[in-house]
Amino acid sequence: MSDHAARSIFLIGMMGSGKSTVARLLANGIGFEWIDADRELEQRSGTCVANIFELEGESAFRQRESQLLRELTQRPGIVLATGGGAILDSGNRELLRSRGLVIYLQANADEIARRTRSDLTRPLLQVQDRRARIAELLEQRAALYKQTAHLTVRSGAANPRRLVAKLAAHPQVLAVVGARSLN
Repeated sequence: MSDHAARSIFLIGMMGSGKSTVARLLANGIGFEWIDADRELEQRSGTCVANIFELEGESAFRQRESQLLRELTQRPGIVLATGGGAILDSGNRELLRSRGLVIYLQANADEIARRTRSDLTRPLLQVQDRRARIAELLEQRAALYKQTAHLTVRSGAANPRRLVAKLAAHPQVLAVVGARSLN
């Protein structure tokens, strides 16, 4: 991560790990803008992620996601909640690591299953056994999340406000905030 790039924070982790909630609260707490990559993609495309998956396929969705990340990661002073699969692309992983502070919000399969149990909008969870699918995705992605992250925190069952307070006081986050305020 270069000094120039260390002016934004990017959250990675599985769907349901709390990225959107933590991004919003953290951005508000440190005076940054918050952006949810999936919502931004939906707004720009005029349809929801599930429709993009259904009509164009996962590959086309991932291409759109990569293009959006190339643009958004250039913006200073943001806290970006990425999509859960953003780290599947090696170019995305490098982009995130080189352009900002990457925080992995780590949650286990049971926590994710509990948090997403009523959510019917997640294309990868439209299966009979959601818990098994979540465990499978975690197994496929865990090493990539860890490889991409500068900082890993458990998002667990903790109160998101407590987690955000802990993050806002973390030296790596304070360094990003300080670098941003120098400009």
